Amino acid sequence: MIKRLSCLALIILVHKFAFASTKADALKFYSADNSNIRYVGRVDFSNKLKPRIWAPGVYIEAKFRGAQCEIILNDEALGGNNLNYLEIVIDDNKPYRIQTTGKENVIKVPGGLPDGEHTILICKDTESNIGYIDFVGFKCEQLLPLPARPRRKIEYFGDSITSGTGMDQSVLPCGKGQWYDQHNAYMSYGPRTARNLNADWQLTALAGIGLVHSCCNLKVVLPQIVDKTFIVADSITWNFKNYQPDVVTICIGQNDGPQQDSTVYCSTYVKMLTAMRQHYPRADIVCLSSPMADATLTAVLHRYLTGIAATMNAHGDKMVTTYFFSRQYHNGCGGHPDIDDHKLIADELTAYIKQLKNW
Repeated sequence: MIKRLSCLALIILVHKFAFASTKADALKFYSADNSNIRYVGRVDFSNKLKPRIWAPGVYIEAKFRGAQCEIILNDEALGGNNLNYLEIVIDDNKPYRIQTTGKENVIKVPGGLPDGEHTILICKDTESNIGYIDFVGFKCEQLLPLPARPRRKIEYFGDSITSGTGMDQSVLPCGKGQWYDQHNAYMSYGPRTARNLNADWQLTALAGIGLVHSCCNLKVVLPQIVDKTFIVADSITWNFKNYQPDVVTICIGQNDGPQQDSTVYCSTYVKMLTAMRQHYPRADIVCLSSPMADATLTAVLHRYLTGIAATMNAHGDKMVTTYFFSRQYHNGCGGHPDIDDHKLIADELTAYIKQLKNW
């Protein structure tokens, strides 16, 4: 009797293994240029089979059938050990954050999915200067057409606050690991605001950048990267036809500090806005104060931005406005907003854009 049960158990085990192997073998590879894969953000498509992503917050969407899915991508592994974090969202459920493990990565979506239709979103959580990601494709039973994309679009220009630096301590606390271990672009205020408003988002943001003065040995300032794809190196021209936002926000000034020449700062800002308007003829442009700023810098930015918006309005551009955050948010690493702060910042900005656009 024991031998019969052992034999039966062995048959069941072999059957299960064979079934699992068959299911895994049945996964089909879909390359990065498949028309059912959607990219949002500043992506370099020079190699359509390996679209290159530097900027934080760039995301990839797809819909697949089956209980299994594998994500295939390469990491620049800049310096050998700078590895990107990704946010993965299945079926609009709670996102989870992972880190790549090397130059070549096959990331298996966690098991337990029902054997049906699912959506997947992959977002680059880390900064441009951590290194690029080359997306190679998916392996799944079948890739399906996505639902209609959102009609609304928002773009967020800014520094480390906008890119989600120092906010997520779920892996390592502040002061531990590498400086990018607390990055989380997906949960930063811009994407949160966009999701609140059922809009696409695009982050054109770089930690350390300023309007006229950047910190941390950064060699570029914001006006230089407005039209770039590889923003940290001020290279690869971005085609603005690829993404025409309804709303553009600019959150800058934290790295410039309060000791700036007001004439230089304001004239540079006005010049940048004038150039932006050529690229975004129909967008509302909202000049934001820094939610991280102390009382001194906040007062300076309020004064500067009020004058900048008034100048643009007086010259006929009535679609430039300002929004000043209600308080300082600085509970994350290095005085940055933390993940809870970003939710509150997003709630403030969501209410303003709703009113502005009547959304």
